[in-house]
Amino acid sequence: MNFSRPLVPATLVQRYKRFLFDAVLTDGTRITGSCPNTGSMRGLTTPGSPIWLSEHDSPTRKYRHMLEIVEADGTLVGINTGLPNRLAEEAIAAGLVGDLHTYATVRREQKYGRNSRIDILLSDPTKGLAYVEVKNVHFSRDRGLAEFPDSPTERGAKHLEELGDMVEAGHRAIMLYLVQRHDCDVFRICRELDPVYARAFERAATRGVETYAIKCAISPSQIAPTGAMLVDEPALADL
Repeated sequence: MNFSRPLVPATLVQRYKRFLFDAVLTDGTRITGSCPNTGSMRGLTTPGSPIWLSEHDSPTRKYRHMLEIVEADGTLVGINTGLPNRLAEEAIAAGLVGDLHTYATVRREQKYGRNSRIDILLSDPTKGLAYVEVKNVHFSRDRGLAEFPDSPTERGAKHLEELGDMVEAGHRAIMLYLVQRHDCDVFRICRELDPVYARAFERAATRGVETYAIKCAISPSQIAPTGAMLVDEPALADL
């Protein structure tokens, strides 16, 4: 995925109220912008961090700048949670997610389950349906290890339960973790920060939900899925 125009470099002053950030542009101008990530962004909000911003000229937008990338631990990290579905679709088309590229039809945001929408629905005359739920990942505490979630997510646990329901209804269900950083080779569920989600993940796995993790290469000009990561699944006895 290429950015439509070059991103603007800046220095982070603070991120606050979940939706907002202050930054200083390279010419010294201080600006306020929108943050397209309502999560905790744990480890990615240190004042003074180099960041990159997209610019938007629409007269209906309150803020011209939007936060896209943060430099942390010597690597660039994509934080925009509006991008993972698009990146996941690119990863599937590139053959990076098992055999999902062999399905005939790809649709986004389809209703299913208990008043939910599945991120990607694959269908094929011979293979049937495959439900793909996508989660954005940018959290890393240990070198080479990406983790999810970085804070409790009741909604995420609900999605895992609904994927299990799809398997029991005779369909495929896939949990796809889209890692917007390139310095990690292993993905793991962060049970310390959300043991409820970890138990939901283990239950989904026992019900037949498949899990994949894909990492991305990040630059101020593009974000591109590059390959599969090892998924270190938690053992039921440890939960």
